[in-house]
Amino acid sequence: MPITAQDVKKLRELTDAPMMDCKKALEEADGDIDRAKDILREKGAAAGQKKAGRATKEGIAKVVVAADGKSAAGIIVECETDFVSRNDDFKAMVDKMVNGMLTAGKAGTDVVVDGLTIEQHIAEAVGKIRENIQVRASEFYTASEGKLLSYNHHDGKWASVVTYTGDNDEAGKQVAVNVVAFKPSFLKKEDIPQEVIDAEFNLQKRRALEEGKPENIAENIAKGRINKEFYQETVLLEQLIYLDNKTKVVDYLSQNGGGSITQYHLLAVGQSSEEATEEA
Repeated sequence: MPITAQDVKKLRELTDAPMMDCKKALEEADGDIDRAKDILREKGAAAGQKKAGRATKEGIAKVVVAADGKSAAGIIVECETDFVSRNDDFKAMVDKMVNGMLTAGKAGTDVVVDGLTIEQHIAEAVGKIRENIQVRASEFYTASEGKLLSYNHHDGKWASVVTYTGDNDEAGKQVAVNVVAFKPSFLKKEDIPQEVIDAEFNLQKRRALEEGKPENIAENIAKGRINKEFYQETVLLEQLIYLDNKTKVVDYLSQNGGGSITQYHLLAVGQSSEEATEEA
């Protein structure tokens, strides 16, 4: 059947695909709008495979928390350019997917949102945007005690969620900010493997020896640097709260309603493999 300009316009409004692609899909579908939509989706998946090898260094990391604070979902969706990551449609897609996971009570690209799996939503987006788009990570979190509190950084590339057992939610949220600001590797000192401490001790001892210190003095300096510098850099509860850069996180919590942080999770665009999860 003949394809009219109105048909092409309607399909474009429904799919946001390029006009020429809409016309070709309609021709292939013999004018059937629903079949044309499926064709565009299929072509989007094929396009996604062709583009899958292209680097994705931009994107969005986001966490959403349920109203009762007992569950949360997190996602990292990466793309090739910041032009796409700053696009309102891309942001809306990420929001829809992460909120869909929260509603579903699970994470993964097989979660169905608005009738399509997350994988299918990504395939459609690739077909429209013509960039490699990947879900680099998706997580579902629960709190058996306390509540989950989150922070999404303004640039969209970092997000965190903490499990907080106190009564001052604002204090817990500030610690979530600290996770993004200083990116700890461990929750508390006791979580650090001995081999990691030994390696740091040897490094700091060599550093002191190279500074001309005698061996016995170099060992004391190494211990001191671990207790002050290393723990403060890598351990969340030992870090200084970003609000004043003077007070340890553990002391900040004690001074602001008590409670503790028993877990934290960090999501980052381009660094999903380094997502941190620590439990007390």
